[in-house]
Amino acid sequence: MLFHVDNMSCQHCVRAVTKVVQAIDAHSEVHVDLSAKQVSVSGAPNADAVIAALGEEGYPARLLDAGG
Repeated sequence: MLFHVDNMSCQHCVRAVTKVVQAIDAHSEVHVDLSAKQVSVSGAPNADAVIAALGEEGYPARLLDAGG
């Protein structure tokens, strides 16, 4: 899945976003492109759960591509 995530500006943000996603699914692989404000998630987390959790942490997100 590919998400656009607002409010990311530094490595702290990268770690925070990664932690939020992995709290939903510990086996997910998370790759953050800080300059594009995109987060790629492989694994089986629920997209709505990811968006909600990121929003609660101050990182509004939207799904760009649900993937395979």
